[in-house]
Amino acid sequence: MPAGKPLVVLTRKLPDVVETRMMELFEVRFRLDDRPMTRDELVQAVREADVLAPTVTDRIDAGVLAEAGGRLKLIANYGAGVDNIDLREAHRRGITVTNTPDVLTEDTADMTMALILGVMRRLGEGERIVRSGKWPGWAPMWMLGSRLSGKRLGIIGLGRIGQALARRAHGFGLSVHYHNRTRLHSEIEADLDATYWDSLDQMLARMDIISVNCPHTPATYHLLSARRLALMPPHAVLVNTARGEIVDEAALVRLLEDGRLAGAGLDVFERAPLVASGLLALENVVLLPHMGSATIEARVEMGEKLIVNIKTFVDGHRPPDRVLHDFIF
Repeated sequence: MPAGKPLVVLTRKLPDVVETRMMELFEVRFRLDDRPMTRDELVQAVREADVLAPTVTDRIDAGVLAEAGGRLKLIANYGAGVDNIDLREAHRRGITVTNTPDVLTEDTADMTMALILGVMRRLGEGERIVRSGKWPGWAPMWMLGSRLSGKRLGIIGLGRIGQALARRAHGFGLSVHYHNRTRLHSEIEADLDATYWDSLDQMLARMDIISVNCPHTPATYHLLSARRLALMPPHAVLVNTARGEIVDEAALVRLLEDGRLAGAGLDVFERAPLVASGLLALENVVLLPHMGSATIEARVEMGEKLIVNIKTFVDGHRPPDRVLHDFIF
């Protein structure tokens, strides 16, 4: 790192309070217009920066890293997920990577529960009917949804967000089941009253609701493949607030169109910001624009973690949220 203030390049606009504090500590190049950087702009940034602070919208792959100048020593990701960064290549080049975990947990769990409610009780459909002026008035057999109490919720990935979701689910009378790469300690299972399934296929076939809360890694790409999605009962619904690439979106559309799944709530998409036209045409889905962690409190707390990671690294210490090249949530 240079003797003076390091140059930190931000790839997106951050909360004013975060940018102000960063300006006090570092030399900062702000992103005044809040749009994703082009690949050429990212290449220019890694050539010049001491610290790059990207977000999930920035693809820091091996090709971009190959253009990095000798100054770039830290990639401080503004976000918990790091599937946008080639961790192995960064590690090979001696570039430290950090993220901002823990601060998104409660907000994302809230949004997941909101999507479960939205799909099960057909909130999106009802809201559209009222706005269209086509509401004919109350009728005893019209717009019937499904009660949450007594249903089975299967959580794929019982990490921080999955556990926060489990606690909320119990409040709505849902029984909690989960599938993890590694089974949790019995004390955690008992605390969450959660049933473990070693076989994801077996769990999928028996749940009323499936919530995707695992990270996107090479191992979880299309984890919910066409074959696995077809295992879900026709009355079941799927909710995804993790990463769109975990679900085979084309297969999901086909099942929804054919009535072989009751509904879906999606905050993420396989080719975001593009959304499959088939999803847009369906009434039994709730679609959100990646809002899971979109609270001002979360964004500021992410910025605070970002600052701590950069300052600790600049001061010659190991940053608290360092990400290893074999990182998995």
